[in-house]
Amino acid sequence: MKQFAVDQIEKSYGEKTLFHDLSFTIAGHERIGLIGVNGTGKSSLLRLIAGLDGVDSGRFDHPNDYIVRYLPQEPILDESLSVLDAVFQSDAPVIRHMREYERVMAEYENNPQSEKIQQRFMEIQQEMDKADAWDANSQAKTVLSKLGIQDVTAVIGTLSGGQKKRVALAQVLIETPDLLLLDEPTNHLDYEAIVWLEEFLKRYQGAVIVVSHDRYFLDQVSTRMIEIDRGRAFSYKGNYQAFIEAKAQREEDENQSMQKMQNLYKNELAWMRKGAKARTTKQKARIQRFETIENEVEKNSAKDQMSVGMTSSRLGKQVVELNDIAKSFGGKILFKEVDLLIQQGARYGIVGRNGTGKSTLLNIIAQKLKPDTGEVVIGQTVKMAYFSQEIIDMNVNMRMIEYIREGAEIIETEDGTASAAQMLERFLFPPSAHGTPIYKLSGGEKRRLYLLRLLMEKPNVLLLDEPTNDLDTETLTVLEQFIEEFQGVVITVSHDRYFLDKIAEHLIVMTGTGKVKILQMDYSSYLKEQNEQKKQAEPAKKPLQEPLEKKKKLSYMEKREWDEIDDHIAALEKHIEKLEQDLQTIGSDFEKAERIMEEQQKSNDQLEKLIERWSYLSDLAE
Repeated sequence: MKQFAVDQIEKSYGEKTLFHDLSFTIAGHERIGLIGVNGTGKSSLLRLIAGLDGVDSGRFDHPNDYIVRYLPQEPILDESLSVLDAVFQSDAPVIRHMREYERVMAEYENNPQSEKIQQRFMEIQQEMDKADAWDANSQAKTVLSKLGIQDVTAVIGTLSGGQKKRVALAQVLIETPDLLLLDEPTNHLDYEAIVWLEEFLKRYQGAVIVVSHDRYFLDQVSTRMIEIDRGRAFSYKGNYQAFIEAKAQREEDENQSMQKMQNLYKNELAWMRKGAKARTTKQKARIQRFETIENEVEKNSAKDQMSVGMTSSRLGKQVVELNDIAKSFGGKILFKEVDLLIQQGARYGIVGRNGTGKSTLLNIIAQKLKPDTGEVVIGQTVKMAYFSQEIIDMNVNMRMIEYIREGAEIIETEDGTASAAQMLERFLFPPSAHGTPIYKLSGGEKRRLYLLRLLMEKPNVLLLDEPTNDLDTETLTVLEQFIEEFQGVVITVSHDRYFLDKIAEHLIVMTGTGKVKILQMDYSSYLKEQNEQKKQAEPAKKPLQEPLEKKKKLSYMEKREWDEIDDHIAALEKHIEKLEQDLQTIGSDFEKAERIMEEQQKSNDQLEKLIERWSYLSDLAE
């Protein structure tokens, strides 16, 4: 079984040290969920493993034939290619074999009598068998369809950012590398596509590392969680739920250790304050110990859990009212005859497939778009904050503290008041980072800063458009807690099932037919209801009919293959039998046993494919 080892990695960017002595091993078929607060280096670690960035020290250890493929958050594709050409623009073995097969097939059709071409045709067929590349083309189209890309002839340059992300995801999925690195793969995917991706990754034969904010997705897919915290990796066996339980226990243990360290720190501090007479040359070791304890206490003290605790502006009885509104784009009706009365304290989730008008409806509520017909009434006391997918009006040359102070210098909280600097700390930005220019922040850190800025303005109606994109799970947990305590109205567009289940009491369902449904239920209940209705609506399967087309005959090359395939099967069965005998007599040489078992698995897989091929050829030979 192939493994990939991360061995004592050190990496700094400027003055910021991301990883210190980072080590862990990725086993075959492991599905690892990689999590951590924004800015801890999750995306950077994926780039290091992918070989796109170099490490300061340490190494990555893996077999020479180990293949790694990486899906970044913002993929770069050739804008001039078609969707299908972009998917097949790869040096992955399965794609290379497929392209070579097409080339040799064309040569063979033009010159079927050439022995050299016949020999190469036999070789490439065997290579296709070994690489399992026969179905690459149809598999690519299936993957694209499941991800919501129907037109494989469309030019990349005409696609939206979300569609490009899905094309890039399809590209890495069909390459079947030993290790898949996926950075926020569920961004821009609707519910059906996310469920399909979950099932695909569960069946995937290689290893997977995924960075995702979608906690249900992590819970379904992951067999192991790795948390990046202060430059170190903490590994937890199991899915996201198991991680939460194990982390709670670890932090409880750490808190007990921290309490002991703080008591020791008090004693050391008292000794240091006695004056210079106590600090003789004989006490240098004790002074050094004090400095070590002091650094550790300060470092852990900076890791307080993020807390918001803000108050909102007063909200009157009239909030938002939609009266018979409709909106179309390019001749397509997104929605019509929408009537909605939003009252104090309401929690709405806007859901539906991509392209059904979810963000459009939110923009109409925010008065950033006008409906084609109908009326939007906004109450006089309403103060909206709109957390959009794109960060608006953020001057990246400003320092963080200046940006937050533009919103408010002091804000009222549940326990008094808090300054802009104190609120930055509550949002996990340590004091040493407050003077950092915004352009130096990661994408997730910018989103977290942008969220704080909006909340500093004390809104009473909070509009959220895909808020879970690029926010870490810890920030999301606190945002959910804030919404739970928030006295105002929350309306969110999201595909994140976990987030919607926690915050939405009502659903605005965009059907894609122009009709909008207003439901009082949680998102998981709605999905379950939809699945049950879909099953009931499915027609009974028709009995299989005899194929109308006349069976094909064996081609010249297939006839040669048919004449030899029994010998190949017999030889492979004999080889498998010998491997089994070797395994029985190997004794305690576990490394050799592992190599034999790996060869045994490969041989069994090859035998299964040969038998399938024999069955296909036998039908043609009749």
